[in-house]
Amino acid sequence: MSRAFVFPGQGAQTIGMGRALAEAYPAARAVFDEVDEALGEKLSALIWEGTIEDLTLTKNAQPALMATSIAALRALEVEGVGIDHAAFVAGHSLGEYSALCAAGAIGLADAARLLRIRGQAMQEAVPVGVGAMAALLGLNFEQATEVAAEAAQGEVCQAANDNDPAQVVVSGHRGAVERALEIAKAKGAKRALLLPVSAPFHCALMQPAAAVMAEALAGVVIHAPKVPVVVNVRAEAVTEPDRIRALLVAQVTGSVRWRESVLWMAGAGVTEFWEIGAGKALSGMIKRISAGAVTRAVGAPEDVLAAKG
Repeated sequence: MSRAFVFPGQGAQTIGMGRALAEAYPAARAVFDEVDEALGEKLSALIWEGTIEDLTLTKNAQPALMATSIAALRALEVEGVGIDHAAFVAGHSLGEYSALCAAGAIGLADAARLLRIRGQAMQEAVPVGVGAMAALLGLNFEQATEVAAEAAQGEVCQAANDNDPAQVVVSGHRGAVERALEIAKAKGAKRALLLPVSAPFHCALMQPAAAVMAEALAGVVIHAPKVPVVVNVRAEAVTEPDRIRALLVAQVTGSVRWRESVLWMAGAGVTEFWEIGAGKALSGMIKRISAGAVTRAVGAPEDVLAAKG
C-alpha cells in the first residue's frame, strides 16, 4: 500500500492546535520553540492562548499551520513513522511549504520566515475590500473557469482552487466575484457563496506578493526533497530545487490544482493519504476525488499513537 503525507492550508487553524502534541512530545515542542525563535515572537502563545481573529490573520495563520503540521510529523517520527514511510508529499497552498519542510527541502526556520513574509505580502497586495473569493459548489473546474471568464468583464476573476469534483473557488476583484455568484447559480451551482477571507488569493491580483516571494526565496537554500513533492501549480511530482523555487513563486498567482494533484498521486499508486496537522478538510476532499482512497488525520497525540499501530 503506497502512502502520501498531505498538509492542510489556510482555514484549518483553531486555537489550541498542536498544544497536546507539544505537551506529549518534546520533539513537537521543539518545533514551536524553533518557529518562535525564527519569527522573534511567541507565535505559540498566540496559537494556544490567543484569539481566533488574531490567529486567522494571514501572516499568523500561515506559519502557525506549518508549525502544527511539522510538530505532528515530529511526533510520528518519535513513534517510528518517518517521512520515508511516504511515497509522496503534497500540501494545499501554504501547506506546500509544510510538505517541503517535511521532506527536508526547506529548513523549519526558513519555512516559518518565508510564510510570515508570504502572509504579509498576500495581505498587502490588494487593499481590503477590493478583492474577494467565493466557493462554487456543484460545478467542476471547467464550468467554474467558464463562469469566471464570463464574470470578469475587464476585471480579474479566476478559478483559484480546484478542490474536488464539485468545489471550486474563484478569486479576483470583488465586483467580478459577486457577478460570478449569480452566473454560477444560473448555470446550476448548488450553492455559491463569498468566503470570509481577507484577500483574493491565487489570482493575478497577487502579482505584487509573487514579486516579494521571488526575492525572499532567492535568499533561501532549497535542497532536493527526500521524497517527491507534488506541487500545486503543476499537479505532478517535482524534485529539482530550482524548479521548486520557481513554482513556489508561480503558486502565489496560480491555481491550486488539488483535485488533479490527488488524482496524480492515486495514478502513481497511492491508496492511503495521511493528513498531517490541523483539521480534516483535505481528507474530505480526497474521498470525493479518489474513490476508495483511505484517509487518516494526524493532529493529536491519540492520532499519532493510532497511526503507529
